[in-house]
Amino acid sequence: MKTTLRLAVLALAAAALPALAQDKELNLYSARHYQTDEALYANFTKATGIKINRIEAGDEALLERLANEGANSPADVVLLVDAARLAKAQQAGLFQPVQSAELNAKIPANLRAPDGSWYAFSTRARVIVYNKVAVKAADVDTYEELADPKNKGKVCTRSGAHPYQLSLAASMIEHLGEAKAEEWAKGVVANMARPPRGGDTDQIMAVASGECGVALSNSYYVARLMRSTKPEDKEAIAKVGVLWPNQADRGTHINISGGAVAKSAKNRDNAVKFLEYLASDQAQAYFANGNNEWPVVKSAAVKNPALEQLGDFKADPMPVSALLKNAAAAQKMMDRAGYK
Repeated sequence: MKTTLRLAVLALAAAALPALAQDKELNLYSARHYQTDEALYANFTKATGIKINRIEAGDEALLERLANEGANSPADVVLLVDAARLAKAQQAGLFQPVQSAELNAKIPANLRAPDGSWYAFSTRARVIVYNKVAVKAADVDTYEELADPKNKGKVCTRSGAHPYQLSLAASMIEHLGEAKAEEWAKGVVANMARPPRGGDTDQIMAVASGECGVALSNSYYVARLMRSTKPEDKEAIAKVGVLWPNQADRGTHINISGGAVAKSAKNRDNAVKFLEYLASDQAQAYFANGNNEWPVVKSAAVKNPALEQLGDFKADPMPVSALLKNAAAAQKMMDRAGYK
C-alpha cells in the first residue's frame, strides 16, 4: 500500500515537472537583431530565473509566422521595430491587451496603445542628412522641402514600401491630409537622384560620396557611424550634416520599437513581467547606450556620446496610434505616387 502511494506521489510530481519548467520560460519572437540586446535578455533571466527562448526574424516574417501558427503559436512576447508593423499585428488580432499599472505609469500615453495591446520601449527619429558642400541646410530643414523643385535630382531614400518610409508617410497624412501628403510623395519621387535602394547606412554613404545631396535616415544609423572607429565611417560622417526636420513647427517624426503579449501566450504572467522589465531604468539604458535609441522612460540614465553630440530636438508629439490608423492609407498613397 505504501509502495503504491509512493508511486502515485512520484507520478504526480513527474507530471508537474513540465508545468514547473514552463513557469520559468518565456518564448520571444523578436524583430530586433542588435547584439547589444543580449545583455537585456541575460539580465532578465538573472533577475527572474525565467529562461528566454528566442526566435529572431524580420517584422514581416514574424507576423506571417504568428498568423500561420494561430492559437497553436508558442509565442508569448512579440518585439517589433516599427509602428506600421505594430499596426498590422494589432489589426490582425495577434496581440492581447495588458493592464499594467507599472507600464502605464512609466510609458507616456502617446507611446502606447490605449487598450494596452502594445507598448513602445524605445524611440528613433527620422532625420535629414545632407552633403555639406553641395546642399544648404536651410533648403532641406523640413520633410516638405524634400519635395520642393529646388531639390530636384538630389534626394535619396530607401524603398517607399519599407516600414520606416511608410510610418513617415502616415505622419504626413495626419499632418497634411491625404491629398497634400500625396502631392508631397509625388514631389519626393520627382526629386530623386536615383531609384530607392539600400538601407539607411547606404543613404548616408551616398550623401557623403556626392551621389545624393540629401537623404532620410533613422537617427541610430547616424549615431552608429559617429561612434565607429573605422576610417571610412569617420570620413563619411565628417562630410554630412544632420538636421532635425520641422523644428519651427510640429517637430521631428519619431518611430518606435515596441512590444506586446501574443494572443496565444501560454506564459502570460512571464510575458507581462518581461514587458515591465523592458520599462525598467536598467533595460531602458541598454536601448540608449547599446543601440543609440532614446528611452521612453525619462528616469533612465543615458551615457551615449553620439546622442549627446546630436543634441536635443523637438519631437513630433503625435500619438503613435495615429500612425497605426494611417498605415494602410500610407501604403496606397505611396503606390499611387510611384514611390518604388
